[in-house]
Amino acid sequence: MPRYEFRCRECSTTFEVNRPMSASGDPAPCPTGHNDTVKLLSTVAIAGAGSRSAPRAAAPAGGGCCGGGCCG
Repeated sequence: MPRYEFRCRECSTTFEVNRPMSASGDPAPCPTGHNDTVKLLSTVAIAGAGSRSAPRAAAPAGGGCCGGGCCG
């Protein structure tokens, strides 16, 4: 289940809420009882199983439809 991060505008507490994606926009009360909260934008990192041990290869440089190898 996705986790969403919120911040309370009254006390500046940051907290997380687990909820289905269908309820991602629903309001979330602050754990201290305030209702004036805002959902924070989160960055998502998705990595494969070997991403920590094996560095990624650089993307090929060039242009055109064939990477610059055969386009005049």
